[in-house]
Amino acid sequence: FLMFDSDLGEFVGDTRYGKVNAKRLNNIPAIIKDRRALVDRFCRHNYKAFHPFTVERRVPPSPSKSIPVHS
Repeated sequence: FLMFDSDLGEFVGDTRYGKVNAKRLNNIPAIIKDRRALVDRFCRHNYKAFHPFTVERRVPPSPSKSIPVHS
């Protein structure tokens, strides 16, 4: 239905119902402030911790190291 988009700093609705609720929630400053604080506390912290193992990983998959397919 809806999600908090950390890049935009506001709620975004995926459905008609979600868009209505996103508009309502985006007009409540305390909720927006709280969600932005949660992003800073958890998301950015975890991104920094996992970034070297996920985003920066550039090794292409190797067929010899892939999981074998059983028939």
